[in-house]
Amino acid sequence: MKVGIFGTGGVGRTIGSRLVELGHEVRMGSRTADNETATAWAGGAGERASHGTFADAAAFGELLVNATSGGASVEAIGAAEAADLDGKVLLDIANPLDFSNGFPPTLSIKDTDSLAETIQRAFPGLRVVKSLNTMTADVMVHPGSLSSSHDVFVSGDDAGAKAAVVDLLQALGWPESDIIDLGDLSTARGAEMYLPLWLRLMTALGTPAINVKVVR
Repeated sequence: MKVGIFGTGGVGRTIGSRLVELGHEVRMGSRTADNETATAWAGGAGERASHGTFADAAAFGELLVNATSGGASVEAIGAAEAADLDGKVLLDIANPLDFSNGFPPTLSIKDTDSLAETIQRAFPGLRVVKSLNTMTADVMVHPGSLSSSHDVFVSGDDAGAKAAVVDLLQALGWPESDIIDLGDLSTARGAEMYLPLWLRLMTALGTPAINVKVVR
């Protein structure tokens, strides 16, 4: 499968590298085609890795991944042609974190809205699915790295899009039993508002290699 990634940060590079390892073709997009981080990533990730602009990534990908900072997500995706977005699944990993007053950050969108819903409204042709935003990047792609089972959440309005994301999660190593479908895209509000607690857990425990388990 061809995957287009918006964003060149640690999350985008980690997701991209793992997808290349799994045999997918991945194009990483940024504001400029000659972005140094994306160029270096593509040069080291193998022949199935490439880079370009946000628009290039959108045109290339059969499935798209938003790994930009939350405040830049709409602008980044908006750099693409509408025809290159329509009908495609967008896995939204980003969080609406606001670092303007330092650490810990606050949320720029919360309570009655979410970043995922904001993206869906801005680009109605996309099929937005929220997932993987509640953990650090290495845990996203190597769920077996933690000492016991733990959960990942999925939110979205389109059943087919959610199924495509669940397939991708299972390819990354997530057992079906650890994937929890929260419901429609409005449930992404809860997943995004978990981030302030995650940040405090990371600080208290001294490691980002953590996740939650829903015990029934």
